[in-house]
Amino acid sequence: MKQFPDSPHAPAETHGWPPISVVMPVLNEERHLREAVDMVLAQSYPGEIEVVLAVGPSHDRTQEVADAIAAADRRVTVVPNPTGRTPNALNAAIAASRNGIIARVDGHAMLPSDYLRVAVETLRETGADNVGGVMAAEGITPFEKAVACAMTSKIGVGAAAFHVGGTAGPADTVYLGVFRRAALDRVGGYDEHFQRAQDWEMNHRIRQTGGLVWFQPRMRVSYRPRPNVKALAKQYFHYGRWRRVVSRTHEGTINLRYLAPPAAVLAILLGLVISPLFPLALIAPGGYAVAIVAGSLLTGSGLPGAVKARLPIVYAAMHMSWGWGFLTSPRRLARPPH
Repeated sequence: MKQFPDSPHAPAETHGWPPISVVMPVLNEERHLREAVDMVLAQSYPGEIEVVLAVGPSHDRTQEVADAIAAADRRVTVVPNPTGRTPNALNAAIAASRNGIIARVDGHAMLPSDYLRVAVETLRETGADNVGGVMAAEGITPFEKAVACAMTSKIGVGAAAFHVGGTAGPADTVYLGVFRRAALDRVGGYDEHFQRAQDWEMNHRIRQTGGLVWFQPRMRVSYRPRPNVKALAKQYFHYGRWRRVVSRTHEGTINLRYLAPPAAVLAILLGLVISPLFPLALIAPGGYAVAIVAGSLLTGSGLPGAVKARLPIVYAAMHMSWGWGFLTSPRRLARPPH
């Protein structure tokens, strides 16, 4: 695990507002990086802001764009992330940062202008170690809009507040996150074993060590969904696979919401396999199909027909991929003992 002591050169508070380090794991973000950094630096935040970009080995001009941004603005620093993995990038950026408040931002995130101000206000009001808000999926194409609808509905992703919204309060995890540096130091930062689900896993350790994770719905960050079925299925397959690794590492962290997709996959597969002998077994896959179509009509009410028509495919891709990833997650991915 990492330790991230405050830099002796960290700036003092400005008019009572602490300086913030924004850390960004960056890989193949040539298209969006400059806009994302500009939105961070343009925050309506009275305190000082620094940005640390941890750049992985990209297949586009991300490194050149990051270097150009840093050359033009002394508030931006670039550090290497040779592995290209998200948790390694985050730890490298945190280690290179100077301030006592750390905000994680992705290279394609679109922050509202008051994001950091609201985060610091919430940290102060609640005493939380980490505050975060809503992953507000917004699509452009009909498929992306269908994914956005599914990612903000309980049918698609369960009741997680950072997906579907809700009232402010304690949470298991939040989207991105604005942390007290002391909390990151206490838990050793991101566990670099977890290629996915590293946010959930670290927030679990923060809570296990007495810290508070707080959901603040005013911290709403726009998120662009995957553009096609293949990319969406791959995303949710890895979500399910690594959520299983987390559950093996931290006992008692799985509930019925997480077990629903793998249970659906098993029921559908069993129904299809034994249906030649027991035709009634088709009730499982048939019932799921009916439920998905009905759920699509319900959640897609008011959406254009092209979007609504894609919703059943999107829901099935998310459920089946997550469930299959969970079921097939190999034990070799288990976190090795210290």
